[in-house]
Amino acid sequence: MVIALFLSSGCSYLFYPRAEEFLEKAKGATGVETMLNLAAMLEASAKAARGGQGYDAPLNDLHNQFHALKGAFCQVTKEQASTPAYTKAVVINKEMWAIFKQLWKHRSDQPGRDVALDLFAKRVQELREALQALKG
Repeated sequence: MVIALFLSSGCSYLFYPRAEEFLEKAKGATGVETMLNLAAMLEASAKAARGGQGYDAPLNDLHNQFHALKGAFCQVTKEQASTPAYTKAVVINKEMWAIFKQLWKHRSDQPGRDVALDLFAKRVQELREALQALKG
């Protein structure tokens, strides 16, 4: 039971150990700053992954950074989590997961991969805006 809760919490990196590396690298003074740092990493990795093929290094980085972002959502305060800006960030994050699933499906298929990466990058920009509003 405890193991099931641990694995389903969204804050563990049992299957994505590099996500923890990225989370540490992005560590800011607050959870929101960490998420903003991860957003910058995600933007850079999405750009680097354009034109790639399969599960290459830039896509691997993007994948692990995205899991780190999922963990970073666990670091916001209760007060922040009760704001409209946080709700917007959560919705955008869910949209990003839907786009990432399409990216994964088309990771070896051009131009589908780049289309998904472009959509993903746009959502990352929207996420950054929501996080800036949350930061204040």
